[in-house]
Amino acid sequence: MRDFHKPARYPAAAFENIPGGIDPAESSRIAHETARALLARVRDEGDSRIVERVVAYTDEHGIDTIAELWSHATSRSLPGCLWRIYLLRMQVREDPHGTGLVFQRGTEVLRTIDPVVAGASDPTGPTEIIDLADRILRGVFEGDFTIALDRAAAYCRVCAAGCTSIADDLESTEPERASDLTQRALRLSTYAADLSSAARLWWRDELD
Repeated sequence: MRDFHKPARYPAAAFENIPGGIDPAESSRIAHETARALLARVRDEGDSRIVERVVAYTDEHGIDTIAELWSHATSRSLPGCLWRIYLLRMQVREDPHGTGLVFQRGTEVLRTIDPVVAGASDPTGPTEIIDLADRILRGVFEGDFTIALDRAAAYCRVCAAGCTSIADDLESTEPERASDLTQRALRLSTYAADLSSAARLWWRDELD
């Protein structure tokens, strides 16, 4: 593993297409083994201080090490899920105001139970969206892992709906920003589908 400066100052979006550096089979093996080991150790310890350190890991060290380990994993795998949830949290940390606005709009336009499943306060501002992202990641390491994945998927669907709605508002006046929001909505919708599928796989003890 390369030695990065810590914490890394890279934007979260920059890690969505990281070029590979080692044999893909070896990379996959490392990704799965480290994901299983981390999850098992933290959950088995049952120590809230350890959970908080793992949740806040990227605040001190950056997301580079996690990206190196898990960003290439298939989307419906344990390391792939962990990578997406850490990435979502980092995106919230980078822009809590914008993310809170998008999430709040999503709660206003969706007619599903996703806002309730995600569990954010209403109204959702910067403080509330940061707290939600932390609680979703914390749920990965304590409690029901299936529920944590379902909450993350619901969060993605709410944000996707918010992005689409705001993009519609901006289409005639700020087409470039509207296009960016539309692409973000598509990416979030894909994340939601992946995380929901992973939740079902975990429940059947088939998520590797």
